[in-house]
Amino acid sequence: MPDSRTHRIGLWLAFGAAFGFSLKAIFVKLAYAVPQPHPVDAVTLLSLRMVFSLPVFLWVGFQASRSAPPLSRRDWAVLVALGLLGYYGASILDFIGLRYISAGLERLILFTYPTLTLLIGVLFMGKSISRREIGALILSYAGIGLAFAHDLQLADDLRPVLIGAAFVFASSLSYAFYLAGSAPMIQRLGAARFTALAMLVSTAATQLHFFVTQPVSALIQPLPIYFYGIAMALFATVLPVFMQSAAIRRIGSAKAVLVGTIGPMLTLFFGWWLLGEPVSAAQLVGTGLVLAGVLMVSRR
Repeated sequence: MPDSRTHRIGLWLAFGAAFGFSLKAIFVKLAYAVPQPHPVDAVTLLSLRMVFSLPVFLWVGFQASRSAPPLSRRDWAVLVALGLLGYYGASILDFIGLRYISAGLERLILFTYPTLTLLIGVLFMGKSISRREIGALILSYAGIGLAFAHDLQLADDLRPVLIGAAFVFASSLSYAFYLAGSAPMIQRLGAARFTALAMLVSTAATQLHFFVTQPVSALIQPLPIYFYGIAMALFATVLPVFMQSAAIRRIGSAKAVLVGTIGPMLTLFFGWWLLGEPVSAAQLVGTGLVLAGVLMVSRR
C-alpha cells in the first residue's frame, strides 16, 4: 500500500515540522529575556538564526543541485520571490511581533496561515477544498479563536497587543503566500533543492537587512543568545523546514498546514512550562478543538 504509507509518512513529517516550529517563539522569548543593558533586537536575532543555519542549506543546496538541470530565469525569479516572502519576510515580522505579545498568543495568531493558504489556493490557483477540510478548519479555528479571546481579556493594555498582533498576522499572510507558491516549485525541483535554495535567498536578504540597519558590533552578544540562536537554527529552522517541504510533497500544502494546526497547543504547553505563561480552561478547550480538527484531516 505505497499510497497509504506515503500519506502516513507525510502526516508524521507535518507533525514533526509543527513541533519544531512551535519551539521558535519560545527560543525568541527566552533570548529577549536574557539580561543585558540593551536587549537583542529582532533583526540581530534573526540574523544569528540564519547564519547558524547557513552551512546546512549550502551543503544541501550544493548536493541537490550538482546533478540537477540548471534553473531557468523564471525559476530563479520565483525562488527569490518565495525566499523573500517565506523565511525572511514572515520571520522578521514575527520576531518584531514577539516583542509585544506572548509566545502562546503569537502562535495562535500565526496559525491563521492554514486558512489563508487554502483561500489563496482557491482564489488564485484554481484549487478546490473538501468538506472534510472545511470541517477541520471550523474546528481548528474555533479553538484558536476561543484561546485568542481569552488572551485579549487578560491584557492590561490593548495597544501593544494589537501592534504585536498586526505584525504577526502580516507574518502569517506572508508565510501563506510562500506555502501556496512552494507546492508547485517543490514538485518541480524536489523538496531538498527548493528548500535549500529558498532558505539561501532568505539568508541573503536577512544579512543585507542586518548590515544596512545594524552595526557589526550588534553581533557581539552574551553566550545564552548564541545558544538560543543555535537551538533555533537546528530545532526550529533546519529540521522543520525540510520536514515541512517533504510533507507538502507527499500530502499537499493544504493538508500539511492543517496538520500543523497542532502547533498552538504545543506552544501553549512550552510557554507554560518554560516561560511561566498562564494556561486557562478556555485555552485548553480551544486546543482540544484544534486537536479534533487535526484528527479529522489526518484520517485517510
